[in-house]
Amino acid sequence: MKNEFLQIHTLTSYPAVLLNRDDAGFAKRIPFGGVVRTRISSQCLKRHWRTYSGQGSLQEIEGTDLSIRSRLSFNEFVLKPLLEEGVDNSIAVAVVQAIVSKVLGESEKARKSRTEASDEEEGEGTVLQTSQVTVLGRPELRFLLDTARQVCSEADDPKNATKIVNDLFKKETGKNLKGLKAASGLDAAMFGRMVTSDILTRGDAAIHVAHAFTVHGESSESDYFSAVDDLLAAEGELGSGHINSVELNSGLYYGYVVVDVPLLVSNLEGCERDDWQRVDRSLAAEVVKRLISIIATVSPGAKLGSTAPHSYAQMVLLEAGDTQPRTLANAFLEPVSESPNLLANAYRALGYHIADLDRAYGKTSERRLMCLGPVEELQEGQSLSLEELSKWASGKIMEIK
Repeated sequence: MKNEFLQIHTLTSYPAVLLNRDDAGFAKRIPFGGVVRTRISSQCLKRHWRTYSGQGSLQEIEGTDLSIRSRLSFNEFVLKPLLEEGVDNSIAVAVVQAIVSKVLGESEKARKSRTEASDEEEGEGTVLQTSQVTVLGRPELRFLLDTARQVCSEADDPKNATKIVNDLFKKETGKNLKGLKAASGLDAAMFGRMVTSDILTRGDAAIHVAHAFTVHGESSESDYFSAVDDLLAAEGELGSGHINSVELNSGLYYGYVVVDVPLLVSNLEGCERDDWQRVDRSLAAEVVKRLISIIATVSPGAKLGSTAPHSYAQMVLLEAGDTQPRTLANAFLEPVSESPNLLANAYRALGYHIADLDRAYGKTSERRLMCLGPVEELQEGQSLSLEELSKWASGKIMEIK
């Protein structure tokens, strides 16, 4: 087996929380199986996993950097260093604006709009920002700063900066930028980035994250609360200084993540996808090892101070194999009964569904499990520790048969 795909299935329970809100402040929802469920968006999950900074975080992996996601990246990492080095402000701004247009593939209209929105006054107060958040790796930003330095040394006035930049990118700069290894950053190599420029390398997501949803119908309640004005209360005034309400939910959530191992190795090592078995896969193995632990232990959540939405997964089921991945969400197409034991009922539904899939399609992957509670309901054998599970997964990436 080449173990091209690693599938990660989780069940995680949260009581009295508001994990992911919509634009109106209510919990996000999705209908499934004719019943409305509470959900957590994949974007919310990925952000919390990406920004987690505790033990075993992605940020701790030696020799790697996370992407910079901002509208101010060119201002902070290209323009400011030039100004600090004594480059004339008008020339520096013109050079960086020309580089931004080239790198992002901006139209002339978009470039003019951004230029007009910038601070036109001389001095270091000038701020360059893009119209939307850009995802750039530190190697890319360092390369662009070096390119800007070169142009600034050749440009004698702001007017010829654009021509010099265009000529430079026509020759080798664009090609060199595309050729930087893992240039877009660790998290972009994992979760991908969408670009419209011919200069930046588009990255397809090697890790696919589904929206998590409750295995049962939504369970919610409006929480009425008030705040007492201490100074007025001390004077004997009755009543409240503030009254409001917020929605809270409880639920057992099914989560699903797929790791496309060849693509992950390709994105991290800068090789062709078909060459993934012939290059060093230790970084990919380390990323997966940490990711499994993070998925199991790092919780998303709004209203941290008033709900403490921190929970560990009740179950993590891993599957390694070469066949097309498939979700196990249909185990919960019929909402799971919350009594007499929600967790046992969910395990039983999942176990039956896996058995049905195995009968219909054959057992196409190797499985390992970490489980709390009635593990026998899953019919999947012995439960490992999270550490053992993570090591098994990383070993599968290093293993070639």
